[in-house]
Amino acid sequence: MPPKRKATSQTPSEGPATKKTAFEALQPSVKTEPKTEPEFETKIKSENAPDYEDPNRERLEEEYGVIQRDFYPAEMSNERCAQYNANEIPRPIEVLTQAVQKTAFARKKIEVGDAVVHWFKRDLRTKDNRALHLASEKAKSKGVPLICLFIVSPQDYRAHLTAAVRVDFELRTLRVLKDDLAAKDIPLHVETVEVRKKAPGRIIELCQSWGAKHIFCNIEYEVDELRREAKMTNTCLEKGIDFHAVHDDVVVPPGNLTTGQGKQYSVYTPWYKAWVRHLHENPTMLDEFAAPEQNPPSAREKYADIFKTTIPPAPENKKLSDEERERFKSLWPPGEHEALDRLNKFLEKKINKYKDARNIPSANSTGVISVHLSTGTLAARTAIRSARNVNTSDKLDAGNEGIKTWISEVAWRDFYKHVLAHWPYVCMSKPFKYEYTKVRWEYNDEHFARWCEGRTGFPIVDAAVRQMHSMAYMHNRCRMIVASFLAKDLLLDWRMGERYFMEHLIDGDFASNNGGWGFSASTGVDPQPYFRIFNPLLQSEKFDEQGDYIRKWLPELKDIKGKAIHDPYGRGAGKQAEKAGYPKPMVDHKVCRDRCLARYKEGLGRTTA
Repeated sequence: MPPKRKATSQTPSEGPATKKTAFEALQPSVKTEPKTEPEFETKIKSENAPDYEDPNRERLEEEYGVIQRDFYPAEMSNERCAQYNANEIPRPIEVLTQAVQKTAFARKKIEVGDAVVHWFKRDLRTKDNRALHLASEKAKSKGVPLICLFIVSPQDYRAHLTAAVRVDFELRTLRVLKDDLAAKDIPLHVETVEVRKKAPGRIIELCQSWGAKHIFCNIEYEVDELRREAKMTNTCLEKGIDFHAVHDDVVVPPGNLTTGQGKQYSVYTPWYKAWVRHLHENPTMLDEFAAPEQNPPSAREKYADIFKTTIPPAPENKKLSDEERERFKSLWPPGEHEALDRLNKFLEKKINKYKDARNIPSANSTGVISVHLSTGTLAARTAIRSARNVNTSDKLDAGNEGIKTWISEVAWRDFYKHVLAHWPYVCMSKPFKYEYTKVRWEYNDEHFARWCEGRTGFPIVDAAVRQMHSMAYMHNRCRMIVASFLAKDLLLDWRMGERYFMEHLIDGDFASNNGGWGFSASTGVDPQPYFRIFNPLLQSEKFDEQGDYIRKWLPELKDIKGKAIHDPYGRGAGKQAEKAGYPKPMVDHKVCRDRCLARYKEGLGRTTA
């Protein structure tokens, strides 16, 4: 999981003590009472936008949750980012690869012990799970039982900004997984470890108590996790245990695709062509890994204490209210059976029209499987293979247009994890284009609070935020609109929005979320220049033409007729909107666009990306 940010409760040293802080604005509760709206020109002043070299900038970044000092060091310098780019510093994934290679001979000599262990992380499924399959095969080779484990880490949830709804989904999924494994006499041990740094040691202790000499797990590509796996490879070997971490979370492992000059791709289109070509040349990479074999009957008696245990409740820092728990339970059934059922229904009923309908938020035309991909109840490999199998061609970039387009969208997930592995500083509070750190962002409590509440006065933006509050989910097109509005119209530090999404979305995935925010703020791998700025009105008219999405999520505007739904105050429905409690637009898009272009140009000292 990623080194990420969490706002502290510390109040700024300037200003009255009663001022609402960004931390308070980040809380889930949303109030929608009418508020008095100041005029545009009072809304875009820049007193709180520090220069890059201003020491006040670092203080603001920490107070506003951009840099989370509870768990991580201060922001990395641009010079160190350049060293990564110049291959002067080993990347964490290279450190892990070296540890695996250097210990391979010694680990191979370790004999199978009394059991074999699989460590579940973001792979909460029994089917098409590479590490679980390898663990089962190793256990089967000597006729010993397979034991599975999962560590609940409250500090990791804090450090990684994991949404409470996501924690709830994972715990509900673990109950399904425990039953599925028990049907094969495989025990699942779930334990809470309060201090995150103690988790590796506790895993080793458990393996020693079970007499296990082999631990299998699937690799996570965030910095802390890669470093942890590299350290565990060596530490376990010192204790006579073979720690075996394998690629599974992606279809094609990072490092397998390079340009003609031997470099990592940083632009999606050529990367995708290489990704498709690689899979066509290596079709077995899409083959399914068999589910684990039945354990020996003796496992039931030998590990009776594990079979009797229950899944622990959510940690105090990630508990839902009773109402939220019931709502999300209804919206998001857990487990791999639900994941496969949802995937199959999408392939059967919706995928043929996906290309034309995918950007329409009211169309209900997408698979909505992102939560299953991010928790690992569904493998990306399974999704791609299943889509290919219902296509008119066995090629990933041919045949049905809807299937081709959907496969290319799922592939973005691989792409962003490749970026994360090769440019690890994106996991350390830095943008991919690290020189964009010099752009002077705003740190405006009122603006951020209104964006968080869905009260910007821009209906398409507010509807999307309200959907997220209600469902813990937001349509992908709307994510881009909402993110662009925060980064370009409000000029708020995009990392504040990145964090807010992670803390509220059930499908939060660091690599994809970071990549999406980098796209919207023009700080990421996207080659388009920074002067691409979404106009929320035009986006609304194009992708919610009849206003169905807006009316669904903004009930106060449900009686607004015709095109006025996109801009009530600008199209003659202002009095009706005001009476219903909907606010005026908080900023003038044209004014904000000009300000944004000037600020980017100032920060970069040039007029192109």
